[in-house]
Amino acid sequence: METYTDVLSGKCPFGGDRVGGTFASPPTLEQWYPDRLRVETLHQNGPQADPLGPDFDYKAAFESINYEELKADIRSFLTSSVSWWPSDYGNYGPQMIRMAWHSAGTYRIADGRGGAGEGLQRFAPISSWWDNGNTDKSRRLIWPIKQKYGNALSWADLMVLTGTVALEIMNFPTYGFAGGRRDAWEADNATYWGPELWDPHNVKSPDEMVNRDKRWRGQNGDPDYDLEQPLAASHQALIYVNPEGPYASGDPAASAHDIRVTFTRMAMNDVETVALIAGGHAFGKSHGMVKADRIGPPPEIAPMEAMGLGWHNPEGKGSAEQTMTNGIEGSWVPNPTSWDNDYLTNLFKFDWKQTKSPAGALQWEPTDPNAPRTPDAHIPGKTHPLMMMTSDIALKVDPVYREICQKFLEDFDYFTLEFSKAWYKLTHRDMGPKERYLGPEKKLENDLIWQDPIPALDHPVIDAADISALKAEILASGHSVSDLAFTAFSSASTYRKSDKRGGANGARIALAPQIGWSVNRRAVPVIETLRGVASSFNGKATGGKTVSLADLIVLGGCAAVEKAAQEAGVDVTVPFAPGRMDTTSELTDEASFEWLKPVVDGFRNYIDDRFAEITGGKVAPEEVFLDRANLLALTAPEWVVLAGGTRALNLNHDGSNHGIFTDRVGVLTNDFFTVLTSMDYEWKKADPAGMSFTLDDRESGQTKYTATRCDLVFGSNAQLRAVTEVYAGADGHKRFVRDFVKVWDKVMNLDRFDLRV
Repeated sequence: METYTDVLSGKCPFGGDRVGGTFASPPTLEQWYPDRLRVETLHQNGPQADPLGPDFDYKAAFESINYEELKADIRSFLTSSVSWWPSDYGNYGPQMIRMAWHSAGTYRIADGRGGAGEGLQRFAPISSWWDNGNTDKSRRLIWPIKQKYGNALSWADLMVLTGTVALEIMNFPTYGFAGGRRDAWEADNATYWGPELWDPHNVKSPDEMVNRDKRWRGQNGDPDYDLEQPLAASHQALIYVNPEGPYASGDPAASAHDIRVTFTRMAMNDVETVALIAGGHAFGKSHGMVKADRIGPPPEIAPMEAMGLGWHNPEGKGSAEQTMTNGIEGSWVPNPTSWDNDYLTNLFKFDWKQTKSPAGALQWEPTDPNAPRTPDAHIPGKTHPLMMMTSDIALKVDPVYREICQKFLEDFDYFTLEFSKAWYKLTHRDMGPKERYLGPEKKLENDLIWQDPIPALDHPVIDAADISALKAEILASGHSVSDLAFTAFSSASTYRKSDKRGGANGARIALAPQIGWSVNRRAVPVIETLRGVASSFNGKATGGKTVSLADLIVLGGCAAVEKAAQEAGVDVTVPFAPGRMDTTSELTDEASFEWLKPVVDGFRNYIDDRFAEITGGKVAPEEVFLDRANLLALTAPEWVVLAGGTRALNLNHDGSNHGIFTDRVGVLTNDFFTVLTSMDYEWKKADPAGMSFTLDDRESGQTKYTATRCDLVFGSNAQLRAVTEVYAGADGHKRFVRDFVKVWDKVMNLDRFDLRV
């Protein structure tokens, strides 16, 4: 019989042994089958996790807040101090700037993931990264404010607003603040943060993972030395770069290389990069009073009695003058709680020598003994030498960064403006269009190029009669159902739920760079035809009505889907909401939009020619296809039905027959599903790598169809096949058409925040 003594001794009554003080967990599916397709990531952060429910209106709740009272509460907190985590210099401002910065700084332009938008700093893995040390304390410090305003104020908004107000109380003129970030309710289990693995039970110190990275390709110093896509941080568990230089090398030139790569990947140019580093380091200090191997585990694996707080420091108070965060100790400036240009002045006025912090981290101090000193953050009358990190010295040795620094030194107002705009971009970059912005300081009057501006609707839109007539004209234009649907889908499917970029509004498919993408080539003649339709309609429309090219592209797709369904024997009306506007080349950041170009678009059976090079040969096309479905905010059933419909319509980017398992192309049949589930045929590899396949008749051996991995995944993956079988059944056709129309309409309107905000 199991006894209490047996349990205390480590014997598990449920068939396993205790591991690390907990009952052993069963192996995960990823451990059993490491190459399985994780379809369940499409359902992450679903409604079951949200305690507020689907009817909660965050916009109305946020706008009910007395905003000035909220800011006053934050200001009052910032200049206070509590015994369990005292404020440096009697001001929590610098600490809160770091919290907000690190919340926003995970953003990356390659896939739009990361950023402050969902408050993911509260959850693993981000909550427990070494670079986020003690941000858990920052969030606990502002919990009374969150508690007071409750659900009307998200954690995501509160963190950014607190950091912004912190700048303001230290005499920095901020550019503004917009609310509207809605919290996630569970850990992000879909984002790829890097290939490095970390065993928390077999590690010498919690910072060890920083120097275990496997994400750099090529050899350091070579032209091809680059960071794996879509990653942005230079090392695992960091927000940007190792402040001691790559692998704690203390090499400023190598640090400058990493800074440029990572900040570019995080959507910042060189001026913004220097402004953020120089501006951020005008405040506060770094902490490195205790060696890393003395610090306890991060929040995610801390003992239960820690109640979600990690990085326990056993030395002295464990805080205040014994604080340990990243291992570097000291401040960059003599006055760490006031906005000035001393950071750049000191950086260039003095020569700097390498030294080490009490924790053993590489850092720099002035060689001049008469250089200004910085006050101790907690002990009155005590001072310390100024400090610079290797990543600071990098700004001095890199010629481009150095030139920008000199301009900031010569013109403090210019520096102030650039930092204010860069901070605003950093903390709002992932929010999407300004229709999502909330609050009295949301700054709607000026369009910033990174906001992907689209002119506001300034005319009456087309009515039902116009829509009917335009559909008929488009269908009579000579373009096939396939080409019309292809153009609409290509325009809309650039959308990314991660940072709310892309989509059909703006008709950017008609502008560079999208018009030049090979995956969009089929759309070019359709776009030219629709330009003519728009010109003709707008030339004779009455009452000021105008139809945009953006609307016509989507309307053409609606007409095509309706015709394809009708020819399959099902009458449907595809919803259409006019009101999209056309943007311009001047309002389009081409370099930024180039990141939206798909590497794999399984809906259009497209794989970039450089796919193996981009992915390092370690990723299968269907995995990137899953990622595309995720960015389109699709569920697994929506992914399956949308794929089946795009095959029935033949939206293949090159018009090929891969995955077109029907003799009635352009008709919304469920043939794709019936063929995938049929046992009358046998699938065979058409190439040694298994990237293409043939479907051969079992009796005759004759090839019936060809396919790619992005076709066969819907029959080979158990979860996707289960959905495929629903649409392949004898009663599946009408359900397929109905469900396809729903998901088609969803994709066409993913970026229509004007309709749902």
